[in-house]
Amino acid sequence: MVSSPTPPPGWLRQGGGKLLLVGALLVLSFGYFGWTAFRSSTVYYYTVGEVLAMGSAAQGKDLRVSGKLVAGSFEREPGNTRARFLLTDPRGRGQLEAVYTGVLPELFFNPYSEIVVEGRLDSKGVFVAEQVIVKCPSKYASQPPGDRDP
Repeated sequence: MVSSPTPPPGWLRQGGGKLLLVGALLVLSFGYFGWTAFRSSTVYYYTVGEVLAMGSAAQGKDLRVSGKLVAGSFEREPGNTRARFLLTDPRGRGQLEAVYTGVLPELFFNPYSEIVVEGRLDSKGVFVAEQVIVKCPSKYASQPPGDRDP
């Protein structure tokens, strides 16, 4: 005796299968779009130590570097927007000289702030920043009035 396959439940015969398929496609589509949006919004940056370890391989590449301002290293001539400063990584593994032309964020001078610079390393080993981003410090402390560079 040959058994015949059991027919699908009533809701599948009445178009429920199509609805299930459309629902599954929607869930997969939203999942894919969410995944690609998340991947494109993640940003990777190098530490000062990593950039220094790269040596000449880092020259000319677009980089994003994170570090802390070395105390007393900030220099800017009066009436000029070109700034020169040194960055170090949190563990103090090396220093990277950076230059930036433009207005710096107010939090730049906070010793607890982490600074992210975007730009390129030139042939002399100086990082030419096109953008300076200051992460919010995890510890807020008032700054003595004479401590801030002009």
